[in-house]
Amino acid sequence: MHAVDLGWAARYRQTDNVAMAFFGDGATSEGDFHEGLNFAGVFRAPAIFVCQNNHWAISLPRSKQTRSQTLAQKALAYGMPGIQVDGNDILAVYAAAREAVDRARAGDGPTLIECVTCRMAVHTTADDPKRYRTAEEVEPWKERDPIVRFQKYLVEKGLISEDKIAGLESEVMDEIQSAIDRAEEQMKTPADPIDMFKHAYAEMPPFLKEQKEALERELAERAEEANHG
Repeated sequence: MHAVDLGWAARYRQTDNVAMAFFGDGATSEGDFHEGLNFAGVFRAPAIFVCQNNHWAISLPRSKQTRSQTLAQKALAYGMPGIQVDGNDILAVYAAAREAVDRARAGDGPTLIECVTCRMAVHTTADDPKRYRTAEEVEPWKERDPIVRFQKYLVEKGLISEDKIAGLESEVMDEIQSAIDRAEEQMKTPADPIDMFKHAYAEMPPFLKEQKEALERELAERAEEANHG
């Protein structure tokens, strides 16, 4: 719904901005998905709904979520185009998104894009996919890795070399490791509970200011009790 609201605001203000929302196949079973598409369709909001269909809503397979042959066809009920693309083909996804953006900016309303892919790893660190799917189901998708496919395409077109790819991968791994090191270092310092009130609003609303002040008083009282204890 946030993307729809942003899209409607863009249309109301007569700008060429387009809102784009990303979600998984599991989200299409939620009421917000249908409410959002319905509103966007009725008011022709310049919003694009991108569904990452990886076949699993954590441990629930797509077959137990819907009887629709595709998720893209759900768009028809809300009066907007729905397109299904190979989610592991970067150029196909780009083409579909480019077409949807052009359509939205032309005033022709929203689009639903279903990107078919596979979740290769765990859903979260608390998830064990071996309990509900087999390794054989995932194996064929390894050959369709979107990064590897696009790298091969660029190499074949002479747009990049294998050495350049290796160098970029090394830089990325260094950057990731650096971020991990910074995060682990920060976690060694206890967090200040007051930080939860920061960075949410440009101007803190009165109700949140009251909560912040109440917590500050409570923390001060506890600190004083500890000092006298």
